[in-house]
Amino acid sequence: MTLSGKKIILGITGGIAAYKAAQLLRLLKKSDCDVTVVMTSEAEKFITPLTLQALSGKPVLRDIFSGTESNGIIHISTASEADLVVIAPATANTIAKIRTGIADNLLTSIVLATSAKILLAPAMNRVMWENSATQENIEVLKKRGFLISGPATGFQACGDNGIGRMQEPQEIFDDIITILHQESVSQKSAGILSGRKVVITAGPTIEPLDPVRFISNRSSGKMGYAIAEAAVAMGAQTVLISGPVSLSPPAGVSFISVNTALEMHDAVMNSISPADVFIGTAAVADYRAATISPIKIKKSQENRELNISLIQNPDILSLVGHSEHRPSVVAGFAAETGNLEVYALKKLTEKNADIIFGNDVSDQSIGFNSDQNEITVFTKNKKAVSLPRSSKKELGVAVLQFIAEMLT
Repeated sequence: MTLSGKKIILGITGGIAAYKAAQLLRLLKKSDCDVTVVMTSEAEKFITPLTLQALSGKPVLRDIFSGTESNGIIHISTASEADLVVIAPATANTIAKIRTGIADNLLTSIVLATSAKILLAPAMNRVMWENSATQENIEVLKKRGFLISGPATGFQACGDNGIGRMQEPQEIFDDIITILHQESVSQKSAGILSGRKVVITAGPTIEPLDPVRFISNRSSGKMGYAIAEAAVAMGAQTVLISGPVSLSPPAGVSFISVNTALEMHDAVMNSISPADVFIGTAAVADYRAATISPIKIKKSQENRELNISLIQNPDILSLVGHSEHRPSVVAGFAAETGNLEVYALKKLTEKNADIIFGNDVSDQSIGFNSDQNEITVFTKNKKAVSLPRSSKKELGVAVLQFIAEMLT
């Protein structure tokens, strides 16, 4: 997704993590965002306004009575133009002020005056974070629609080690992209899946050989998670069934975590009745060990070969496609390293699917673990449609737009 022209207010409060705000600002500017920096007086003790002005290319706003606006109400004019307000770091003190509606500086006044979404990146000592007052403040703000990035766990400036440190700038930036992407989807495709139930599988499965080892694949789950995120934004009741990945489930999904193909099969079959759409993006292992050793398989000096007997796993897409509880639209992904059209069309027929999204995973720039993808859409009796390379988040929207047309 492009962030070009997005107006973002970057609020910086008085914590040691304020120095990281400069890196977050650089990431936003590299993405062509229009960033206005707002600092509290306490933040100036940790990082200078001059540094942030040089990075943003704009004056840093610090004083509610600065008089820079002709009408003298800078907090109103600044707040009304924002697409998103990000406060990083957000100290315990500022979080408490926001919860109670205190507006005693320019930043907290903007928070009260804006209708834009607000993302907080908490940063404080672990004891302060775990304090019941802070936890209550966070829960109240979440219920009001505030978004929270972090905090992370690790070494803290005070010498403690635990939860409370601010998320790294790249992680906050990723959250910003997700938030603005959901806003974009809502504007373009608001409600087109309202009242529909969508079941999505994502990630790999792992098939154990013994208590230590397993067979798996390189799937990151990014495509499936992007589709799930878009489905929620489009109003769908979304079930995400995922193998083990390093991603956090998108907000708003009903999340089911699985490990093996058999577990994924059971979760899918229990979820599709009733469902309107099934989308199989998971890279389900084709085979599993016929016998799982109860103890670790030891290396043998006498026998330098290890033979493992494998048996086929259930073909989830085919079972859903031929099920008596078959959803109205059954979609699958064909991740191939060659002959994409041949294999995708074969899959379309054999699995009794309505649509297959094919991608060439031999291209490392769009293969597993990449944030980019390139898809060819195959449907019955129709010419294939190519979706050019773009982010998986944008393609997630496009995938669901194809499926929504099939439901009409």
